[in-house]
Amino acid sequence: MSVQLKDLFLETLEREAPATRKTLERVPEGANDWAPHEKSMKLGYLASLVAWMPAWVERMITHDELDFAPVDQEKRFKPFEWTKTSELMGLLEESMQRARGALESTTDEHLMTNWKLKAAGQLITDEPRYINIQQGMLMHWAHHRGQLSVYLRLKGSAVPSLYGPSADERF
Repeated sequence: MSVQLKDLFLETLEREAPATRKTLERVPEGANDWAPHEKSMKLGYLASLVAWMPAWVERMITHDELDFAPVDQEKRFKPFEWTKTSELMGLLEESMQRARGALESTTDEHLMTNWKLKAAGQLITDEPRYINIQQGMLMHWAHHRGQLSVYLRLKGSAVPSLYGPSADERF
């Protein structure tokens, strides 16, 4: 039996979703403008980013490229503005639904074709979609979720167990 890439990505997405939900559920409301350092992302932006990242899979499958820092300011990504945890969770569910739909409708042959990431028109990467999905979304998602767990600790929220127990939660 051979496993298709799209099935592997779907399984990985579903395996990572519960940890993401647990993390986002603990983000304190009313602290969106807080950041641990002047060079750090704001808490609200980071939480929105973690909730929306699965939708990147849809973009990687349905478009041939993305310029994440276009010169035209109007075309730049604007994070979802949320005030209630339920809104953040809704964003995650919409994002997961988009990723699932795109993966279910694609083929491994398509995942082998190249996808480009640019910044202000400059090429950052031009690699197969499956590499971008694995590294540019799934691994990057785990990174930002971990970053968010540090923010939770600094804000006094309980840190969930993600890949192992935390000081606040056992498996």
